[in-house]
Amino acid sequence: MSGHSKWATTKHKKAAIDAKRGKIFTKITKEITVAAKLGGGDPDGNPRLRTAIAKAKGVSMPADNIKRAVQKGTGELPGVAYEEITYEGYGPNGVAIIIEVLTDNRNRTVSEIRHIMEKLGKGMGENGCVSWMFHKKGYIVVPRAKADEEKLMTLALDAGAEDMQTEDDNFVVTTAPNDFEKVKKALEDAGVPLEVAEVTMVPQTYVKIEGEKEAGQMLRLMEAIEDNDDVQNVYANFDIPEEVMNAVGA
Repeated sequence: MSGHSKWATTKHKKAAIDAKRGKIFTKITKEITVAAKLGGGDPDGNPRLRTAIAKAKGVSMPADNIKRAVQKGTGELPGVAYEEITYEGYGPNGVAIIIEVLTDNRNRTVSEIRHIMEKLGKGMGENGCVSWMFHKKGYIVVPRAKADEEKLMTLALDAGAEDMQTEDDNFVVTTAPNDFEKVKKALEDAGVPLEVAEVTMVPQTYVKIEGEKEAGQMLRLMEAIEDNDDVQNVYANFDIPEEVMNAVGA
């Protein structure tokens, strides 16, 4: 899972930078609005909304922004209708990529995503061409320096986690999607600092990228996709060694 871990922590740090220029606020606002529309405005009874609000608070989104986004979803305020679409394709070295978007203009979004994929990757694929390579999982990253391995493993497994692994400077806890909230709460209640906590698509196998040129191409593609305002999530099965990741400035 190392490739996923490194990109997950990289984009987590990038989100803090994006928040300063408002980009991440736009994406989270869409997610809150859609979550409230589909499951109602009460986060206690709507796990998707609860997760989106937690993400908003994690990047210091103002409470008024969160409230307005919920109200647009529930119809209390006028809002835009967003469509959820998933695209699949291939990056350098045949890396599998899944792109989840929320858009108010399907034609604009597919045109922009196709342009990015053809310019920096190998191009778009048919629906289902790579999704079979991924499993949906709860995914939690804890810095090794801030947790005792044995205590963390006991706490996570007792709360319902499936597995815990050591990867570079982190512990990585995985859960079934339905157990994610329970495990996350158990760790937070115990004072464990979580660097990343999300329900995500975890690859079953990885494509190793060891050359700096190829790694740079891969990371530029991921960043270009992430920077699109309609893109909510990007998943890929690359594995770039830590020293190469550092060398290309990730």
